[in-house]
Amino acid sequence: MPHLRTLCVYFLVALSPVMTNTITEDIDVLVFLPQNNSYLFSYERVAPAIHYAQKRLKADGGQYSGFNFNIQFENSDCLYDAFFTLADRSCGQKPDLILGPVCEYEAAAVVRLASHWNIPVISAGALATGFANKNKEYSHLTRIAPSYVKMAETFTAMFEHFTWKSALLVFEDDREQRNCYFTLEGVYHLMSNYNIESYVLTEDKPLDTDELLRSINDMGVVIMCMGADKIREIMLAAHKRQMTTGKCIFFNVELFNASSYGNGSWKRGDEYDNDARQAYAALNTVTLLRTVKPEFENFSIEMKMPFEKVGLRDCNDCENVNMFVEGFHDALLLYTIALHEAMKNEYSKKNGTEITSRMWNRTFEGIAGQVSIDANGDRNGDFSLMTMTNVEAGTYEVVANYFGVNGTFQLLPAFNTEHFTLKGGDKDHPEKTDKSDTPCKCMLITCLTLMAIFLVQCLFSLISPRPHRWTRSVSFDWSHSRSCSGGCNPCSILLFQKKLQNYH
Repeated sequence: MPHLRTLCVYFLVALSPVMTNTITEDIDVLVFLPQNNSYLFSYERVAPAIHYAQKRLKADGGQYSGFNFNIQFENSDCLYDAFFTLADRSCGQKPDLILGPVCEYEAAAVVRLASHWNIPVISAGALATGFANKNKEYSHLTRIAPSYVKMAETFTAMFEHFTWKSALLVFEDDREQRNCYFTLEGVYHLMSNYNIESYVLTEDKPLDTDELLRSINDMGVVIMCMGADKIREIMLAAHKRQMTTGKCIFFNVELFNASSYGNGSWKRGDEYDNDARQAYAALNTVTLLRTVKPEFENFSIEMKMPFEKVGLRDCNDCENVNMFVEGFHDALLLYTIALHEAMKNEYSKKNGTEITSRMWNRTFEGIAGQVSIDANGDRNGDFSLMTMTNVEAGTYEVVANYFGVNGTFQLLPAFNTEHFTLKGGDKDHPEKTDKSDTPCKCMLITCLTLMAIFLVQCLFSLISPRPHRWTRSVSFDWSHSRSCSGGCNPCSILLFQKKLQNYH
């Protein structure tokens, strides 16, 4: 009889994972984050959020507690480090999941190779328009943060609501990471039916406020993305010319550093502060909608604790929770939900295609609220429109929200219609022609040369040590975007890795 009891106990222990619906599995996770704290998605900022999600999933004792995540962090230099690290694993143990990279150039190479190896990739970056093409080379990419095109939907909603017809996109192009270029590229592509012009600031073409204001005066609506000091310089110049009284409507896009936008952004403690405060009364900011729930507050406190204990000289704002911190936390949660669902249906953890498909077209509860991933594996975005509602105090307030899931534009009580009414109406412009019919303004070259260029682009789109060598692979040319697709074998990179490192 005692032996029977013992046998029953062993039997129940063996059955317990099945009875509680718990699946046990070791999962290897490779995370690419920069060690450099100048990035808002650096290791010091994001790693605590990933560990927080890992502990929550394990501590709940629920259906996901049987997953054991072995997380390995590797450096991302926003050029080629992440790709080489992943390529080095070609003959060894490949990860089950990749989180990151964030930067467009580096993400493009990593996602191509991971998709070829059937490994799911979730990133809070890779927000450029080109990554929306999931047919082949980015087939295993899930974007856990709203892309730039999703942000552009906010402007489309406003243009429809206010019947605006034209806009000038003003942005700073650093020719390196090109964040502002990619940001407004989304607006350019989504709003192809409107009259959209652009004004670009580069190293070779610094800010000329006189020239810029002449361009602004012809358009009416201005959408800007650049450093805060240049925004201030433009607004002061516009205010001096009395262009901030309704003749023009100014927008600033600020998506990432949610702790710094709005109140006080005009202030520098100099003799121009008073003019800047008045000028900024005409500047509206589009940013991510912030939701507050008790769980998120607890999460924010937890994220601050490591920095309060240790302190980092080169990371003054590391304790602030931005969209990258939230995104990487939710990425691990989303993967866990999809993996559990796949394994319940007898799929292996190595079936990246199946797991990726189960992450798409679903909604789940993230750390800051509901997260909705569309059928293309991209997160639907919710955005807020902020305006200075108290000019004397120079303080901002959210006056409208855009909800990406259902495409609604919600006006809040603080919204003032007159503030968004162009004095004298929108400027008249010729009817916009279809961009697809725009002739390519390039020299004719022979077919053999074209083929050679195409083959070189295919080969070097993955291995180029400098961003400008493979810019088109992520969709850079707004009017003639191209991509290297089909026939490009990522594995061939390994043959050239040493030569490339020596060359660089």
